[in-house]
Amino acid sequence: MAFDPRITMITLGVADIAASSAFYERIGFTKSSASNDAVTFFCLKGTVLGLFGRDALAADAGVDATGSGFRAVSLAHNLDSEADVDAAFEHALACGAREVKRPEKVFWGGYSGYFADPDGHLWELAFNPFAANDTDGFMQLPE
Repeated sequence: MAFDPRITMITLGVADIAASSAFYERIGFTKSSASNDAVTFFCLKGTVLGLFGRDALAADAGVDATGSGFRAVSLAHNLDSEADVDAAFEHALACGAREVKRPEKVFWGGYSGYFADPDGHLWELAFNPFAANDTDGFMQLPE
């Protein structure tokens, strides 16, 4: 079988599943009925976001859970305009996100800003005039 590159699920290790779940629900994510006290699942268009206890996730992977600081990863949500980025950023802050970098015009010609969730996971909100979203909201890149 050939490897078919895709991401079907992203799992974030969190300190408090209930608190993090509530944060993502405030932002507008809908929790799946498959969720329980040990894990929360949010169905996104074509991908699942999972929240799992940080220590439990580290144990499952067989790695040390004490790592902290910048993890060299960000999650991104691409929007249709600068105004949409600004509105989504303010909404995230109102829901309890921590401001990391206010949206601004950026070196690559787009517009973006960053917030952090309660566990410090970085989210970028961006408008990319070179890769518009399709009618379903999926970012389209040239082949």
